[in-house]
This record gives sequence, structure tokens and C-alpha cells, in this order.
Amino acid sequence: MPFYFSSFNTVEYDLKKNDKPVVLTNITNRYKIKKLLQDKGVVFYDYYVKDSDRPDIIAQKFYGDGSLDWIIFLTNDIVDPYYDWPMTNDNFNNFIKSKYGSLSAAQGTVHHYEQILRASSIHTDGTIIPEKSVIVDLTTYNSLAGSSRRIVHQYEHEEKINNDKREIKLLDQRYVQDVVSEAKTIYDEQ
Repeated sequence: MPFYFSSFNTVEYDLKKNDKPVVLTNITNRYKIKKLLQDKGVVFYDYYVKDSDRPDIIAQKFYGDGSLDWIIFLTNDIVDPYYDWPMTNDNFNNFIKSKYGSLSAAQGTVHHYEQILRASSIHTDGTIIPEKSVIVDLTTYNSLAGSSRRIVHQYEHEEKINNDKREIKLLDQRYVQDVVSEAKTIYDEQ
């Protein structure tokens, strides 16, 4: 992720209000560029981030330039590339151990209870209807039939959050140069 902030301008800001301004990266530029993507009738493709994928590797593979990783961040509303990008399996397990003490502790600790309102199904035309569930309290959970309830442990909850980050959108290559050109214009105006 070395290229993410490389084009961003810097600003001086008195963070500590002590009349000693420090130089910071001006992250507000990203919002101007994000607006470009919303205003155009651009095309996006679904992509599932594999464990070995990094943003610069994906940018190299799809755009032919690893320094265009910032386009992936913008199109997916990733503000912090270190925490908003999915963790590798090893990093995820280390995160779980540091947060819960051990994998088994996370796997044995209840995060919440769910009532399954509708099981997932597949129509005859192949359309997948996703499962529908809601979070309930322990009393409600205990009153439900076994087939319409589920316990979600800390590990499963954290794993779902991490795996949801794996589903990203990639900007169609035809629009990349337009976004790069417009971004340069925005940066040059600063």
C-alpha cells in the first residue's frame, strides 16, 4: 500500500493548538475524487480478495500499474488501508488471539443470538435468495425452535466482518485513465 497517499498534497495544521503546526497529508482530496466516480456512469466488477492479495498486486493485475491501488481504495470507501482491508488468515488469527486471548476463547464466547426468519434458498431460475435473520436476546432465543435459531460466537462474528471486506468492486479499466486525469487536475488545484 505504498502508493495510497503518495499523490495527496500536504497541509500544515496546528494539531496540539500550541502554535507549532505539523505537516499532514490532506486526505480531503479523496472525497473530491470519490465524487467523480459517483457522477459518471462507470462500470464496476465484483472481485473477491484472496488471502495473498494486496491492493498494489490487484492494481497491477487489473490496471497494469501497482501504484493505482488508490483507485481500489476509493471505489470501495476504504479510508484506512491497514484496518479496512481484509486481514490474511495468519494476521486474522493473531488479531483474534490478541483480542480474546486465544482462538478457543473466541470460539467459545457468545457474541449474540439470532432468529432465522428465512433460510437461504435457490429459485428454479438460479436466483439465490439469501438467509434473513435478526439478533435477539437470550430469552427470545431460548423460546425458538432449534431450526430457527443460532448462536454466533466472537470468532464467527469477527470472521464475518473480515470476510465481508473481501468482497470489493473494481473499476472497469476503460475509466481508469479518466479518473487518473481528473485526480491530477484536483491535486494540481491544491
